[in-house]
Amino acid sequence: MAAQAVPLREHEHDPRTLEAAAAKENFPVASRLLPSRYRGHLLAVYGFARMVDDIGDEAPPGERPALLDEVERDLDRVYAGGRARLPVMRRLAETVRDRGVPDGPFRALVQANRQDQEVARYGTFDELMAYCALSADPVGHIVLYVFGAATPARLALSDRVCSALQILEHCQDAGEDHARGRVYLPADDLRRFGCEDGDLAARSAPTRLRGVIALEAGRARRMIAEGEPVVDGLGPWARLAVSGFVGGGRATYAAIVRDAYDVLGARPRPRPARLLTEWLRVLARTSPANARG
Repeated sequence: MAAQAVPLREHEHDPRTLEAAAAKENFPVASRLLPSRYRGHLLAVYGFARMVDDIGDEAPPGERPALLDEVERDLDRVYAGGRARLPVMRRLAETVRDRGVPDGPFRALVQANRQDQEVARYGTFDELMAYCALSADPVGHIVLYVFGAATPARLALSDRVCSALQILEHCQDAGEDHARGRVYLPADDLRRFGCEDGDLAARSAPTRLRGVIALEAGRARRMIAEGEPVVDGLGPWARLAVSGFVGGGRATYAAIVRDAYDVLGARPRPRPARLLTEWLRVLARTSPANARG
């Protein structure tokens, strides 16, 4: 499969375009408050994740496996010290080289998108968590490597936060995902509340579906609280970035509650003031360490 077949427009490789797109995400991917040396690496990571997601969601279904194969071949080239074919991968190669990021997290993100082509529904919360370990947790690992802060203890705490962020996103996008033929809300929870498949296609979430959203969002809130100590002992720049993920998750949970768990009427979005408040609250929990990042 030719590299140019990847469905990512050339202008989207530009760092300014990636930064503008990243700013629209729920969670600060690369805050402009960060020094350029870190922001550039985080934008390279975001570019990779966005490209893989675009392949999994927007490419013609029959072409997706081959396109993901091409991404993995480019990962092989990057880690073998060769020249990548895809522009996004050439930018990522600089991050891999400069920050010593292993290939495992990147390959897990590709595997998550392969799984999306085969698995459209999850039976239990444990099954959903196993998916999050591929689709979300690797991002936290990469961010910690970028800041030179990837210890086993921090990676484990980061997993709690990143899986929680993914669950909250599944709650926000429940209607959109259903329209694409995917349901990330656990089937046993849907049955427990008496939900029918058509509930996810309604213009407003019925009470029984709101109960499921409340359950999943509550689980995510507890996971964020469990993982929040990931910020303790980080250097100032790493702390700024990682606190944005934790605070963003808290603000997103608040937005879902504010909308009475109706994720179908309109996508719950955190208000800027609440985002800032939660970010500062996490930043204030302890003083930063005098460390890298």
